[in-house]
Amino acid sequence: MSTTRRCLLALSLSLGLGAGAARAQAPVPTVAAAADLKFALEDVAAQFERATGYKLRLVFGSSGSFYSQLLQGAPFHLFMSADEGFVFKLADAGKTRDRGRLYAYGRIGIMVPKGSPLKADGELKDLGAALKDGRLKKFAIAAPDHAPYGMRAREALQHAGLWQAIEPRLVFGENISQTAQFATSGATEGGIIAYSLALAPQVARLGDFALIPQDWHQPLAQRMVLMKDAPEAARAFYEYIATPEAQAVMVRYGFAMPKP
Repeated sequence: MSTTRRCLLALSLSLGLGAGAARAQAPVPTVAAAADLKFALEDVAAQFERATGYKLRLVFGSSGSFYSQLLQGAPFHLFMSADEGFVFKLADAGKTRDRGRLYAYGRIGIMVPKGSPLKADGELKDLGAALKDGRLKKFAIAAPDHAPYGMRAREALQHAGLWQAIEPRLVFGENISQTAQFATSGATEGGIIAYSLALAPQVARLGDFALIPQDWHQPLAQRMVLMKDAPEAARAFYEYIATPEAQAVMVRYGFAMPKP
């Protein structure tokens, strides 16, 4: 290798290492993400950090709670909601850079723990029978007033004609991740949880799951948006979510991708 080429290679490596070091020292943005993203987004973020050198802080919870916090000025930089309505409300309140972008469509289903008297029946026929024959004591869904997956669970139960009968026996999770814990721990006979959580090995081994027909409820159109003060790393992650590499992870966890 010539002296000139050695110098150019050394300069290139120096610049690359310098950029990596600068990214490692850059402010770490906080991503406020819907709880259904727990396992999928952790995988995507790890992939992103390896590819770019940026670091992220992920916080999971209910979309409605994050919406309320963001209205009050919570220091989040990227909001990944399970319901696009919360993003639109934030945009209308002047809190965001724009009206964001759809990143996925979610699904719900019934999860029953090992040993439950209930069957994992997507059409909820066994759930209805269990209400009548006394097998059902407690059933978990996310709180419908602020958790989108809880809203859709309520719609599915209403579609099946079970809402009034089951409402006194419901245990409400603060978010869909807590609901999955209730539905798999034996604290309830089962629950309605996110497909993305049911597909995670940590959850799948705890019980049985069946998808609920998606036309039994409104679509879970999931939208993300950057806050006005979002730093470069948050903006880079926002763009990364739309890459084939990130979308492949999301699909693996049961999400449907929006059309380009």
